[in-house]
Amino acid sequence: MIALPPRPDLDLAALVRTIPDFPKPGISFRDITTLIGDAAGFAESVRRLCDRAAIHRPDLIVAVEARGFLFGAAMATAMGLGLVPVRKAGKLPGMTIGVDYELEYGVDRLELHEGAVLPGHRVVLIDDLLATGGTILATAQLMRSAGAEVAAALFVIDLPDLGGSARLAAAGLACETLIAFDGD
Repeated sequence: MIALPPRPDLDLAALVRTIPDFPKPGISFRDITTLIGDAAGFAESVRRLCDRAAIHRPDLIVAVEARGFLFGAAMATAMGLGLVPVRKAGKLPGMTIGVDYELEYGVDRLELHEGAVLPGHRVVLIDDLLATGGTILATAQLMRSAGAEVAAALFVIDLPDLGGSARLAAAGLACETLIAFDGD
């Protein structure tokens, strides 16, 4: 395996492509495919996330579907930890536990395999982007219902204008991001 050297000088935000008016007019989509397509940028983002996660001494990395899996799997491997995927309803075989949460126009459900997280496990949640915070708050609720201690939530990108980081702080959930972009 070839390990890329640390690049603390690397501007990760410059590696995220902005696509205007996607998926609808007025939205600036922050596309991580250009970041993960750059070997040094992807390695450095994972390294920075791992540094932040290590402070919390997790037993497991919990990654949220789907882009969170990319960063979570790399982090879990680098840190020598297991990875627990949190998926939308009906995506996991076998027995699951889940939580319903409200969306702007309805309700959604997140699930994980029964027994994947045990009482007393200390977990760090990971996703690629923090917008309103609803999904990660539901994930934290799901972890707590399984008896886990949620140490922190980590993200590559924060869109602070959408209020997610403030919402997580108000809920008492420690939150860190690598990049913040103004606007939505």
